[in-house]
Amino acid sequence: MDIYTARFGKLEIVDEDVILFADGLIGFESLVNWILLSDEQSEDLGWLQSLEQPEVALAVVSPRRYAPDYRVRLEKEEVSPIRLTADDEVFVLTIVSKHEDSLTVNLRAPVVINLTKQLGRQIVTSDDQPLQFEIQGGASYYRKSA
Repeated sequence: MDIYTARFGKLEIVDEDVILFADGLIGFESLVNWILLSDEQSEDLGWLQSLEQPEVALAVVSPRRYAPDYRVRLEKEEVSPIRLTADDEVFVLTIVSKHEDSLTVNLRAPVVINLTKQLGRQIVTSDDQPLQFEIQGGASYYRKSA
């Protein structure tokens, strides 16, 4: 199927690429169908592109790229909606936020994707991870893409 996006123009996607976020994402609760795209300029940067609203694309990165010791503790009830099992391939991402002079990631609300079943969920953890963790050295580089 073809989709038309504000950021990437026309994209050809297959149904198997669609990730269902049944609860949406924080601030985008009504948007449940997304695809994960790589960035042509940066292998570290990805994009969650909404299929319902073509103008919505969220920059995402692996939290461990900037916080190597990052660990997320997930409770069983938090991941039950994405039907996670030991055999599933899991991807943990954080959404990049653009500020006037910096870029940050929210380490307290990671996006967890069950790649095997194409199900995702943004989980707000109860730990003391920062809501705005500044990406050191990323601002000028990612600003080109973001």
